[in-house]
Amino acid sequence: MEREYKILISGGGTGGHIFPAIAIANEIKRRHPGAKILFVGAEGRMEMERVPAAGYEIVGLPVCGFDRKNLLRNVVVLVKLFKSMHRAKAILRDFQPDVAIGVGGYASGPMLKAAQKRHIPTLIQEQNSYAGVTNKLLAARADVICVAYEGMDRFFPADKIVLTGNPVRRNLVECQLSHAEAVKKMGLDPSRKTILVVGGSLGARTLNESVAKGIDLIKEHKNEVQVVLQTGKYYDEEMRNFLVCMDAGNVLQMPFITDMDIAYRAADLVVSRAGAGAISELQLLGKPVILVPSPNVAEDHQTKNAQALVAKDAAIMVRDADARDTLAQLMMDTVADEARLASLASNIEKMALRQADSRIVDEVDKILQKG
Repeated sequence: MEREYKILISGGGTGGHIFPAIAIANEIKRRHPGAKILFVGAEGRMEMERVPAAGYEIVGLPVCGFDRKNLLRNVVVLVKLFKSMHRAKAILRDFQPDVAIGVGGYASGPMLKAAQKRHIPTLIQEQNSYAGVTNKLLAARADVICVAYEGMDRFFPADKIVLTGNPVRRNLVECQLSHAEAVKKMGLDPSRKTILVVGGSLGARTLNESVAKGIDLIKEHKNEVQVVLQTGKYYDEEMRNFLVCMDAGNVLQMPFITDMDIAYRAADLVVSRAGAGAISELQLLGKPVILVPSPNVAEDHQTKNAQALVAKDAAIMVRDADARDTLAQLMMDTVADEARLASLASNIEKMALRQADSRIVDEVDKILQKG
């Protein structure tokens, strides 16, 4: 009879961290039904809701990110970091995990650092093409570092790196709907091309404002093109009122798209931020994409993610600062170019690393077997 493993998974902050973490947990439970899994997140962040909804227990740390614009505020940040380190020690003492997994996000740093000090095996999952500061600091004492891009030995010890890819929500790749069926299911017009504009789980002001600024052009193409716009809850009311005033009948707006599997299937072209999770989804689904990297991320890693695709002609990139003036026209030109769509789709799909959750849990199992 297999002993009852205890596995701690730490991180979050955005869907790009949470969805892979849950995918890893689901694969662990599939292989080891008796395993106990505890998530550790940051208080007030979205993982505190999403993880319990997925059926897992989570505890929160009072940790938050450093403020690069107002250095004085970092006094509070340091106090919270100290409290988080203290709480992390208590969590480890009470739970006594066999392995600690870090998926990125505020809580990952103090939690894995505390685990390493107690000589608990740690696995890091670095999602981006440019490693974050926290993971670089944790790397020296990590047992395994799972990555999604080649060439990561410029950040991490080469003998610890395993190329696994990023886990994605399983329903995205398991969806069996055809493009036509997905278009129908979303209530869209099958005679029009569909552009999906999605700014991540929290929305993206730049993408919303780019659609708003280009609304006259989008309306001009109402007979050929329809736009599905996920605004994020913060911009929902503002954009809804704007679109009603502009009588933009070929723009379907919603604060959050629950059935992303259907939305992706319906899309002829996707416009997205360049987070690692979103890119991995688009690679697996072979979706033509225009990437607008967020400038508000550490080490400008989204630009580096996007450039890795552009270098292989697997995506189009627009700078955030340019998007409001150029994105709408680029969307219309690209979605009308069948050859360009086909080329982008083919090239991005070639970059996909499949079954990442299984590959990562293979590494977890190796650690458990050593113990």
